[in-house]
Amino acid sequence: MYLTCTANGRTLMKDDVKGAHEIMSPSKTLERSSEKTARLEARITEQQKALFLRAAQLTGRSLTDFVVASAQETASRTLREHDTLMLSTLDRKAFVEALLHPPVPAARLRKAVVRYRERRPRRGNGR
Repeated sequence: MYLTCTANGRTLMKDDVKGAHEIMSPSKTLERSSEKTARLEARITEQQKALFLRAAQLTGRSLTDFVVASAQETASRTLREHDTLMLSTLDRKAFVEALLHPPVPAARLRKAVVRYRERRPRRGNGR
């Protein structure tokens, strides 16, 4: 279990198997998963920098950590929404096509329906 310490934002607490707590920095956690070698630079206004810096301070993160985490979260959400919309459009077209032009039931399906109707108990309501 990981808990972010909002007081300083640089501490994570991990439950040890024996119940003890091991303290790790978020940067060490990220270093274990992937090596950071790529760089990203952006020109921003002083107002944007002040806004980002204030938000980073409120969350207890460095400016870099805050900007990278925010960009990653937004990118992931954008991709997820795009993929969902694309799949929904494709699924909707396939569904409508199947409704408008249903395939002819195969012989095995027709035989299964006959067997089902023969084995199904009759109801008194005409079904």
